[in-house]
Amino acid sequence: MEINKKVPSFKLLGTSDLQFNLSDYKGRYLVIYFYPKDATPGCTTQGVDFRDAYKKFQALDTEIFGISRDTLKSHENFKEKFTFPFELLSDEEEKACELFGVIKMKNMYGKQVRGIERSTFVIDPDGKLIQAWRGVKVEGHVKEVLQFIKQHNSI
Repeated sequence: MEINKKVPSFKLLGTSDLQFNLSDYKGRYLVIYFYPKDATPGCTTQGVDFRDAYKKFQALDTEIFGISRDTLKSHENFKEKFTFPFELLSDEEEKACELFGVIKMKNMYGKQVRGIERSTFVIDPDGKLIQAWRGVKVEGHVKEVLQFIKQHNSI
């Protein structure tokens, strides 16, 4: 996935019975963030930060989607518990994870495991990838994403 290249369309199931299809969001900015696991401390903080800034993103005609390999049931519980106003997409088969290249070997308790590298991507209204953050540190990240959208959005 390269900056300024069109993102191939993909489909995933999401919370609230969403049948996500990337092509349905042409004409809007999209923030797609990949996170390792529902209801873990870093992922919860990241989701809450996006939740708290959601109205600011909406004011810039930007939609947010969180993606992990968790099940829809897990996503529904996570979304409800923290009142996320955006949808979470389930990628159990790692289709979007592979497309965006976010699956990495990670050390967990001294063992090598495959997992999602926390990453965020911005897609412009024409469907092009215009920004990618990989190996994201949660603190301050949502502010950085919002600032980027403000700079690239002519609203």
